[in-house]
Amino acid sequence: MRNHTELHEFILLGIPQTEGLETVLFVNFSFIYLFTRLGNLLILTTIVSSSTLHTPMYFFLGLLSIFDMLFPSVTCPKMLFYLSGQSHTISYKGCAAQLFFYHFLGATEGCLYSVMAYDRFVAICHPLRYMLIMRPGVCVSLVMAAWLVGCLHATILTSFTFQLTYCDSNWVDYFFCDIPAILPLACTDSSLAQRVGSTNVGFLALILWFSVCVSYTRIGIAILRIRSAEGRQKAFPTCSAHLTAILCAYGPVIIIYLQPTPNPLLGAVVQILNNIVSPMLNSLIYSLRNREVKRSLKRVFYNVLFISLP
Repeated sequence: MRNHTELHEFILLGIPQTEGLETVLFVNFSFIYLFTRLGNLLILTTIVSSSTLHTPMYFFLGLLSIFDMLFPSVTCPKMLFYLSGQSHTISYKGCAAQLFFYHFLGATEGCLYSVMAYDRFVAICHPLRYMLIMRPGVCVSLVMAAWLVGCLHATILTSFTFQLTYCDSNWVDYFFCDIPAILPLACTDSSLAQRVGSTNVGFLALILWFSVCVSYTRIGIAILRIRSAEGRQKAFPTCSAHLTAILCAYGPVIIIYLQPTPNPLLGAVVQILNNIVSPMLNSLIYSLRNREVKRSLKRVFYNVLFISLP
């Protein structure tokens, strides 16, 4: 029997093949992270302060802005910390927490995209019954179900990953604690955890993507049946903005977890797009493609400037 030293911390090696680029990456990621938080905070403030946006659609959009502020905060602060020349170490419990919240927030946001697609389906296909179907109690129940699914999903993945024994090597060849980077360090057989992780992520992503496709197929048929060009133009911008955000969210997940032979550099680039860039793009997509949000943003800016002036 070999003697093993049980690990109490991991060392994050960072983004593969980026040695010597720490300063450039630190400046770029700091700007993106700051812009992401400010942009989504501005959208959230606009929705809360504008009475015209107090509808189910913008309720979900406000929650999406909250998730887009929280999701990058799981990985980005630690990455910026070691890119600035500080320690690369992360505690065992910190690593488990990072993995849990990454998958919890990611899965919950994926469920929220499906809820938003269903909301658009009801608004376009059943406009006269929209407020009856999407009443406050239903909206809250849908959000609570999304939180429950995300929590269950993350608990399963974290439990199977960290029930294994980790010893000897603690060098994580990645910029944060994720399942493909952690499992190779296990001293015990990790095949079950790998199968559960791939199946769980793939199955959940497939179900959520299928629900979005069903909603938007019905929406597309309904839009084609609208005879007036004005009616089509009114329905299209909101749906196109939401669909663009969904593609930005699901594309990286499909590439990372369903590729047959993982490529560390490709995985890191796609993961950065998913973790940091997509939340920033959401604030741009919904502010630039949505007329109501643009009007309310202008109103908020005008009020701020008007109040601040003597």
